[in-house]
Amino acid sequence: MKFPNLHIKKLDLFIIKSFLMLFVATFFICTFILIMQFLWRWVDEFVGKGLDLWVMAQFFYLGSLTMVGQALPLAILLAALMTFGNFGERLELLSMKAAGIPLLRIMAPLVVVCTILGGISFVFQNEIGPKAQVKLYTVLYSIRQTSPEVEIPEGVFYDKIEGYNLFVKEKDKESGMLRRVMIYDMTQGFENASIIVSDSGKIETTADQQHLLLKLYNGERFANATELKENSKNRNIPYTRETFREKIIVIDFGGGFDMKDGSFLKKQAASKNMKELVHSIDSLTHYNDSIGRNNYKAALRNAYTQRMEFTKEDSIEQEKEQIFALNSDSVYDNLSKTSKLRVKRAALDKVEQLMTDYEIKKNIMRSLDKDLNKHRITWWEKITLSLACLVFFFIGAPLGAIVKKGGLGYPVLISVAIFILYYIFNTSGYKMAREGEWYVWFGSWISTMVLAPLGIIFTYQSNKDSTIFNMDAYKTFFRKIFGLRESRNVTLKEVIIEDPDYAKAYNTLEGIAEESKKYSSQYRSNRLPNPVKVFFSEEETLPIEEFSDRLEILIEEMGNSKNRKVIQLLNEYPVMMAGELRSPFKRRWLNIMSIIIFPIGIIFYLRAAKFNNQISRDLKKIRNNSRALMERMKKEKLI
Repeated sequence: MKFPNLHIKKLDLFIIKSFLMLFVATFFICTFILIMQFLWRWVDEFVGKGLDLWVMAQFFYLGSLTMVGQALPLAILLAALMTFGNFGERLELLSMKAAGIPLLRIMAPLVVVCTILGGISFVFQNEIGPKAQVKLYTVLYSIRQTSPEVEIPEGVFYDKIEGYNLFVKEKDKESGMLRRVMIYDMTQGFENASIIVSDSGKIETTADQQHLLLKLYNGERFANATELKENSKNRNIPYTRETFREKIIVIDFGGGFDMKDGSFLKKQAASKNMKELVHSIDSLTHYNDSIGRNNYKAALRNAYTQRMEFTKEDSIEQEKEQIFALNSDSVYDNLSKTSKLRVKRAALDKVEQLMTDYEIKKNIMRSLDKDLNKHRITWWEKITLSLACLVFFFIGAPLGAIVKKGGLGYPVLISVAIFILYYIFNTSGYKMAREGEWYVWFGSWISTMVLAPLGIIFTYQSNKDSTIFNMDAYKTFFRKIFGLRESRNVTLKEVIIEDPDYAKAYNTLEGIAEESKKYSSQYRSNRLPNPVKVFFSEEETLPIEEFSDRLEILIEEMGNSKNRKVIQLLNEYPVMMAGELRSPFKRRWLNIMSIIIFPIGIIFYLRAAKFNNQISRDLKKIRNNSRALMERMKKEKLI
């Protein structure tokens, strides 16, 4: 059997190598961040336990194994952004496209790599992750059961030792001596409580970490004399008092880390693979249905005050027929007033009892359904997280090609924004599916259904060399929308090849001044524009647009002047936006629709009125500035 010759091009190897180098780094970074986020959830359980490095190493190792499924998609997203951003920044992407290689062909080898990574993610989640999950939560459970180290603060009652309450006024940090110690001993119960007061003391732990030794010096012990009273004929003994110079109290205190049995954690959904999940889902479904049927049958029996006997062979329909055959109203009407009152009280007690019973059963059923939904969500999650590797790649690679920025700047910001979006939808879908508000499959796939179209859009736009992230294009768009314009910037040139024709420019300026006066009567600031011309008349704006073009040509020619005063006056000309006086849309039917949709038409009309007023002010300024420039040319004897 002959195998096909797999010929991998050098360009493919270069792309794969560039991606994998960044992927390895980003994977460890993402895993570390997720581990730290997980650690913050349990940090309170770690504090003061005296855990050694081996326990912490187990925690981080097992935690990293459980985080592989979540870290892989995020690492792929960041690595793809950085890889294609670096290609664009170093013009390597441009060189590939110039050689006739489309973007999809450039992405092809990495699609194969990400598919393999998705398969690895699935294996980890299905085989390695569940086992690591059991061991991780066994370690966490053992840590929670570990008693904290004794660190008694000054001036505060310390109650972390069961049955004791300790107060220390002062502590000597060098010698470890405690000054002015007060101990409340309630190990024998509140009725037999005792109080110990001493001038000084010291606390130590035995070698096996199972007991505390309290060495107290020069003190007294006061105890309730309940036991002494019972054995004595004198019943007036209030308490006992003991004076000592040295006293040692031994307290049971299980210290040190001890690994507990975590076999019960295997029942959790996250601790099972897909085969086990299917079996558990089937078992839980039958179990929940049986409990639901029993609750329904019990509700039918308990809904009435009179107890009725049913045989096992009776169906639910037969039970209903027998219950509804009872005419309770006629029975109640024949009772005496005292009996009616007794019946009402009994009925009220019965209803309250049933409400409590139903509330308990409802909570039990809700807990069972929630556990069943968790198993179903976990089954789907193994698929969606594996597929997320491809989805995140088709988002990251096109965005990197569009942004053309490498490093850890833009890629990190974009990755964080996309991951937050994914996290919001994924968490919301998980909670809604777990509570039964959404279908489990919908809640599990909602994040993928949101991000997959984004990947398709970004891939299409980047393949067409879209300027979707070109900030200049957005600035121009918003300037047109809100009527914002750039200030004119004409600078004095150091090297001028040809001086402007001042005589010709003078005549042009004179024509512009007269023409602006004529247009000022057409575009008055105190007059609203004609609605018909705003939406349907394109020819009305052509003269003012041609006037604006002639002005720009004149300013460009006069920009070669060596006279500083002339350059200063050129900068005072406004940048006209005559093109914004046109109809909102090029197609006539869109303009008609904007009028029919009343609020949109009003917005376009008010926008046209604003530009009309702006053009009126610009014409006045152009006229005055043109005359000032003509005077300056005469004064400087340029003509």
